Amino acid sequence: MSNKTRIVVAGPRGRMGSEAVNLVDRTENFELVAVVDSRNEGKRVKDIEGLPSLEAPVYEDIDRCFREVECDVLIDLTTPAVGRKHMESAFHHGVRPVVGTTGFTDDDIAELSSVAEEKQLGAIIAPNFAIGAVLMMKFSQMAAKYFPDVEIIEQHHDQKLDAPSGTAVKTAQMIADVRESKQQGHENEKEELKGARGANMDGMRIHSVRLPGLVAHQEVLFGGEGQTLKIRHDSINRTSFMPGVKLAVETVLKMDQLVYGLENIME
Repeated sequence: MSNKTRIVVAGPRGRMGSEAVNLVDRTENFELVAVVDSRNEGKRVKDIEGLPSLEAPVYEDIDRCFREVECDVLIDLTTPAVGRKHMESAFHHGVRPVVGTTGFTDDDIAELSSVAEEKQLGAIIAPNFAIGAVLMMKFSQMAAKYFPDVEIIEQHHDQKLDAPSGTAVKTAQMIADVRESKQQGHENEKEELKGARGANMDGMRIHSVRLPGLVAHQEVLFGGEGQTLKIRHDSINRTSFMPGVKLAVETVLKMDQLVYGLENIME
């Protein structure tokens, strides 16, 4: 009997999804048992251009996939709407989901947490799987105790759908936990061009940049009397996310509740 963790990957043709398929393929104690794709029903992973030569089947219907394939963990790297549907299906079939899709609302997370608790199944939603990005968020939270004036600039490729990024929102939430709410800038400040000062979250400003050539980058700027502090993380390519995905898969098997944010399993 195999002791390998049996994994289904949703979104295998995406940039992140294809990296996840490669991760599973090269990890000794992982086994790719299927992928869920919006096309290519009935084919094998080896039939999809750019993916490893693997015999794992391709499904379009995730419920059918879970009915026909024995699986321990779902890695989902799709979109918020699809990711939520996939998580609900995973819970129904006793599968633990690891989700790297951003854009989940607080209500989404609360409702999914309730289902995970009811089913006593572990689940992880991570706005960012890059361990360096998680450290950047934690360091920013530490700094905010001493530098309450802060702005966030996040930069991503121009195919990203949500703005601001889940990482930027999560960073701001972590800072807000240790910082007294305050409105930054001059009290009579006026935007001559709407949106020039970025989004406002608890008095902090978040600025989103979308350009081809970028992957995932974030800089948190702190200002104080006579000094500034910058904390920055750059993902040069998508392999940077895979150590975090691997950690999440290994950890979710030991959990019985939903966790939002990779930092909560890095203690």
